[in-house]
Amino acid sequence: MDQRLAVPPFFDPGAMRETLDALWLQHGDNTLAMRAELLALLKELVKEARSIARKQLEADGSGRRCAHSLSIFQDELLRLIFWFATKYIHVVENPSEAERMSVVATGGYGRELLAPGSDIDLLFLLPYKQTPWGESVAEYILYMLWDLGFKVGHATRSIGQNIRFAKTDITTRTALLDARPIIGDEAIWKKFETGFHEFLLSANQREYITAKLDERDSRHDRGGNSRYKVEPDIKEGKGGLRDLHTLHWIAKHLHPGLNSENFVENKLFSPDEFRMYQHCEDFLWTVRCHLHFQAGKPEERLSFDLQLGMADRLHYRGRKGLRAVERFMKHYFLIAKDVGDLTRILCSSLEVKQLKKLPIIENIAQKLTWRTRVRLSSTSDFRIENGRITVKSRQAFQNDPVNLIRMFALAKRNNVQFHPEAIRLVRHSLKLIDDNLRNNATANRLFLEVLTSRTHSEIILRRMNEAGVLGRFIPEFGQIVSMMQFNMYHHYTVDEHLIRTVGILSAIERGALESELPLSTEIIRTIENRRALYLAAFLHDVAKGRDEDHSIAGARVIREVGKRLGLGTAEVGIAEWLVKHHLVMSQFAQSRDLNDPKTIQAFANIAQSREQLMLLVILTAVDIRAVGPGVWTGWKGQLLRELYAETEPLVTGGYTALPREMRVKQSIAAFRQALADELPSEEIDALIARQDRSYWLRTDHARQIAHANLIRKATAAPDLLNYDISTDATTSLTELQFWTSDRSGLVAIIAGACAAAEANIVGANLTTTRDGMALNSFFLQRTFNNDEEEIIYASRIAQNIEMLLNGERNLSQLNGRQFHRSQSRLEAFTVDPRVSIDNSLSDELTVVEVTALDRPGLLHEIAQVLSAEQVEICSAHIATFGEKAVDVFYVTGANGKKITQPNIHKRVREKLLEAFENGDTSKAS
Repeated sequence: MDQRLAVPPFFDPGAMRETLDALWLQHGDNTLAMRAELLALLKELVKEARSIARKQLEADGSGRRCAHSLSIFQDELLRLIFWFATKYIHVVENPSEAERMSVVATGGYGRELLAPGSDIDLLFLLPYKQTPWGESVAEYILYMLWDLGFKVGHATRSIGQNIRFAKTDITTRTALLDARPIIGDEAIWKKFETGFHEFLLSANQREYITAKLDERDSRHDRGGNSRYKVEPDIKEGKGGLRDLHTLHWIAKHLHPGLNSENFVENKLFSPDEFRMYQHCEDFLWTVRCHLHFQAGKPEERLSFDLQLGMADRLHYRGRKGLRAVERFMKHYFLIAKDVGDLTRILCSSLEVKQLKKLPIIENIAQKLTWRTRVRLSSTSDFRIENGRITVKSRQAFQNDPVNLIRMFALAKRNNVQFHPEAIRLVRHSLKLIDDNLRNNATANRLFLEVLTSRTHSEIILRRMNEAGVLGRFIPEFGQIVSMMQFNMYHHYTVDEHLIRTVGILSAIERGALESELPLSTEIIRTIENRRALYLAAFLHDVAKGRDEDHSIAGARVIREVGKRLGLGTAEVGIAEWLVKHHLVMSQFAQSRDLNDPKTIQAFANIAQSREQLMLLVILTAVDIRAVGPGVWTGWKGQLLRELYAETEPLVTGGYTALPREMRVKQSIAAFRQALADELPSEEIDALIARQDRSYWLRTDHARQIAHANLIRKATAAPDLLNYDISTDATTSLTELQFWTSDRSGLVAIIAGACAAAEANIVGANLTTTRDGMALNSFFLQRTFNNDEEEIIYASRIAQNIEMLLNGERNLSQLNGRQFHRSQSRLEAFTVDPRVSIDNSLSDELTVVEVTALDRPGLLHEIAQVLSAEQVEICSAHIATFGEKAVDVFYVTGANGKKITQPNIHKRVREKLLEAFENGDTSKAS
């Protein structure tokens, strides 16, 4: 660039115009050179503006100030481009009445707030229809902005067109609510502004408000309808900026020309509530601006890999058992909760003005039923209006603080919603919840009634939580409100997870989940300690975020809370036991060999009684299902049912342990009897002779028969690899059974082929026969809903395995990219790799447990190491908890027996840890 045209001091509009005058004089006859130099000059301005905004944000931490600064710069940039376009590029000496234009900012830009990656929303406002001059100027501005890297939303319309569009299209009307002029003909803008405001004053306010609230609800539904998702969308998600925008738009529609500063004087919010609004807005803008700068693009989702950097940018530090990122996210969710409060406050104001539709009761018949059913005592401090409970007096809580709990219990009993003004009064009365109320017998009885209800418990608990009552009445619960756990396993904050757990439990009692949770639905009717179960479901994770094991600490917490709520000593003991052991059944089911009698006996020793076993299986199921969408699977349900069925005889006294030799004989006898009508006895004898004793102890009867059929098929048509595939929609599982000559690294080859196909292995049973054949079953999480598609998919995996075994292909040829997929989400986490080797968990086998950061091909790599060390895998149990993989292998040495030599233990452990380090599976933190 010519030295004479260096970038002037930032940002002097007069100096910039002088620079552009010089540019025109230098290159006016060479439009390409002039445009290239102009573009380079403006790019430097944009770069400098963003750099200054970023430094300002890092210095003062105000996202709103940053967004406003970027908007001011954008205004100056547009004025400069418009000035240059109309003075030099598209000049009209004697403009007609139609050759006028006003460039108007709309949408977020109209609110004078721009994030670094925000769209630029523009309206080219014309007095009448479009002219060639107007089209050329608009086109010049747009192309310049696009070449500068901006994403522009634009429209070119006359004043009349704008008013007509605003009348018929809610989206256009909303964008115009924030319209403001940037440059151009002022008279055009004034005429439009007057006409638009006149239209707003005569418009159907209730219709617009209903449309915007319905739009908000639809947006929430698309996003999962929870403000407590651990990777939130800060713009569109529930409790995000768009919810604040909705409040702003409704207010502007009601009061054209209104700014947020006028919310208080127009009685939309109290001074305290408006301060909350400002605080929420600035926090969300701060996060959004940092997020755009950090990601280098208009990223709106606060994903795990960005949360760590965000916590550091905002100067959070770890404290009291919470990491810095968890403290930041807790603050975020508290803000999201405040945004929800503000929405309800505004809706309350609108209802008072009768501008918002009251909640629609499903049909007239229900409405009539409700009117005849609801009866509150004449002495009650509450009344019910239009299906909503409210207070008779603003002194209701002051006169009797128990009413702060009673109101929620009455709403639950009568199946009614809450009047927003009543909730608003609750929030202003939270200081009344003290130790006197917490120890009040009536208040505790009412709360326990809500907690243990078969209907509406989740809804009422969530409203109590959002109103601030739950965390104050149960302070131990208050400590985990809005707390997130920085991992990929949990989808919600701790408090939301606990409330969802209670909701699933009540749904089981109602029979609403019988097809999904048949065992829990069946046995919940026979339990004796349902109150203890509900309390355990409500508080099983209440001690998260502490320095000690949350199960141990939580057991102490529930002991105190249970006593305060009025549970008997025995009930409190049961609840305490459940919280202490709430993870145990899941660990046994997913990580232990359920065909090994020692596994079942060890679990029975913990369960102790049938009642505790029933309570624990129900709690385990609801806990897993409440973690988030897709976490509960039919396979996990099957494992829990199997563990329950195997354990129940041991805890009811109906089981007598048989010697191993007797169990082997019984298993063989059942196998022989099942095939007696199909095969001659000598063929059955041959099948039995192929298997060693451990096979008959570890393999269930149904699988023994399936194996026999596969072996017979292979004998009739020998091949390098014989396989059978079955799939089950109930368990969401596909089983691949393989029969082939055993060889070193076989398991690693199969696991590698599955990883290359992105198949998720959840378990494996592996057997080597006495004559050197491998009989392996691999269990895959289903990929397709359609059985036919799933079988085709699994067949391709089996065919690839066959090609690997005969040397036609290698793993890298199958699909090497799968081993190098983007791991951006996983890179946010560290999992200290651990390897434990234990001979006490099984009578026949050594148990190797591996914990590491999950990644594609992990099982393949582990199997490779074990194979190289001549360790034979008999069964594998694969469990993944978000980013953490816990893989358990039941193994033998090369001699088919337990590995008892300490030096082999040491070498296997070291080789596995070395493989993790070299493969970057995890780095110790």
